[in-house]
Amino acid sequence: METKETGYRVKEYFGPVKRYCQTLDLKNSPELIAEYVKRHSESESWPEIREGIREVGILEMEIYILGTRLFMIVETPLNFDWTSAMGKLATLPLQAEWEEYMSIFQEAEPRATSAQKWKLMDRMFHLYNT
Repeated sequence: METKETGYRVKEYFGPVKRYCQTLDLKNSPELIAEYVKRHSESESWPEIREGIREVGILEMEIYILGTRLFMIVETPLNFDWTSAMGKLATLPLQAEWEEYMSIFQEAEPRATSAQKWKLMDRMFHLYNT
């Protein structure tokens, strides 16, 4: 079983991929946070949203939580264009409804798109494989 202590397995690809990292804060309410986590479970998250994420070219997406802070890792092919993919994602069926459905938990504007809520992070350190 994968846990934060044992680590999380990452899918292997037959070529290089690139990674984007983002952060978002949740409202400081244990009840809201528990419901937010529940809504992202396999049984509760909307299949159309997962399909849309794949449709725009995202290979893998993971969200981690510590307190009220969310951290998202997105892996994509090397030719992935973030701006155009996020623009397309915002127009897919149910995406705006999903964002509004999630907004009650987030420290963000209720009608904001995913790209407006989640803030891309700068990499400040990388331990290179030699």
